[in-house]
Amino acid sequence: MSQTEPTVSREHFERLVLEAQRRAPLDVAQILLEENDETVGAVLRELHHAPAYRILLRFPKERRKNIVPLAGEDVGDPWAEAQKYADDSVGRLMEPVVARVGPEDTVASVVEDIREWVHETLITYVYVVDDSGHLLGVLVMRDLLLADPEQKLGEVMLTEPFYLKPDSSVGDAMKEVVYRHYPVYPVCDDEGRLVGIVQGYMLFEHQHFKISAQAGQMVGVRKEEHATTQWPRSFRMRHPWLQINLVTAFVAAFVVSLFEETIAQVVVLAAFLPVLAGQSGNTGCQSLAVTIRGLTLGEFTPGIFRKVIVKETLLGILNGAVVGVVAAIAMVVYAMYSGAAQPVVLGVVVFLAMTGACVASGMTGVLVPLTLQRLGADPATASSIFLTTATDVVSMGLFLWLANMLVL
Repeated sequence: MSQTEPTVSREHFERLVLEAQRRAPLDVAQILLEENDETVGAVLRELHHAPAYRILLRFPKERRKNIVPLAGEDVGDPWAEAQKYADDSVGRLMEPVVARVGPEDTVASVVEDIREWVHETLITYVYVVDDSGHLLGVLVMRDLLLADPEQKLGEVMLTEPFYLKPDSSVGDAMKEVVYRHYPVYPVCDDEGRLVGIVQGYMLFEHQHFKISAQAGQMVGVRKEEHATTQWPRSFRMRHPWLQINLVTAFVAAFVVSLFEETIAQVVVLAAFLPVLAGQSGNTGCQSLAVTIRGLTLGEFTPGIFRKVIVKETLLGILNGAVVGVVAAIAMVVYAMYSGAAQPVVLGVVVFLAMTGACVASGMTGVLVPLTLQRLGADPATASSIFLTTATDVVSMGLFLWLANMLVL
C-alpha cells in the first residue's frame, strides 16, 4: 500500500495524533474529516491498528476507500478482509483481535500482556484459543484480578462463550444480542475459529441507523441520503421512485375513469372519494408500520403469518365499521343538503365501502412488506408507494362499484 507524508505542518500533525490517541473514534473521525486523505492516513499509521481501524470505520464509505491505501497494512489488511462480507453483515463491522492467549498461559503472564496492550488499545475481554484458533473461552478482568497468579487460564476462563458469525446480518445479530448486553462480542467462523471482534455499540448504532432510515425507504428515500446530501445526488436517488409512483397513480385514475357515468349521475360521490382513499390509506399505513417493526425484531416466526392476517382483518372490520358509521351519517346529511336522490342508500354505500376498504388495506399492509422480503428486497423499500396504490384502487373502486349497483 502506498504511503505519503502529511501535507500539514509538523506541529498540526502532532496535535492531530494526540487528539486521536485521547478521544473516542467518532470524535476523532469528526476532527479528521476536515483534513485531506494523506494527512488522515498518516495519523492512522501513528496509532495502534485496533483504534485506527475503529476510526476508519467512522468515515463515510466513499472517503474510507481513499484513506485505506494511505493508512498502512495494519489497517488496510483488516479492512480488505471485511470487504469479503456483505454490506449489512457482522463481518463488515469486525476488527482484529488483540488480546488472544492460550489455555496453558498463566494469569500472571496475561496480566503482563494486558499492561502492554492497554497502551495501544482498550482491552475489555481476553480470548482464549487453542493452537488452531478455536475459541475456548473468555476472560473478564474481575476473574483475572481475583485469580491466583500461577493459575492456568483454562481454569479461570468462562467456557462455551457466546459468539457471532461474520456472515450473519446485523439484524439477525441484534436479535441474538438484545438480551446479551456485552460491550464486545467475539466473532467466529462456522468451525468456531476466532476471526475477529465487534464492538457492541457498533452493532446498535448500525441497527439504529437502519431503523431510522425505514421511514424514508417506505416513500422511496434511500438510506444513504442525509440532510446534508447534495441536491443532484438526492435528485438521482429520489426521482425514479416518483416516476413509479406516477405510474401507480395512473392505475387508480384509470379505475375511477371506469365509473365516469356513475359520478356524473351522482355528483356527491366525488366529494367522498378522498375520504375513502385517505381513511383506508391510514389504516394500511398502521398495518404496514407494525409489520415492518415485526420483521425488524424477528417476530414473524413460523405460523405467525395466519394470526397476523386474522388480526388485521378483525381490526379492519372494527375500525372500518366505526368510522364507516360516522362517514355514512356525514354522507346522508351532505346528500340531503345537496338534494341528491336516495341519501340513506348513499350512506349505506359509504359504510360498506369504508368497512371493505379498511379490511383490504389492513391485509395489504401485511402482504406488501412480506412479499418484498420474499422477493429478496428490503421490506421497507418504497412499500408505502405500493400500499397507497392498492388502497386507492380498492377503496375508490369498491365505493363507486357499490354506488353503481345500489344507487343507479
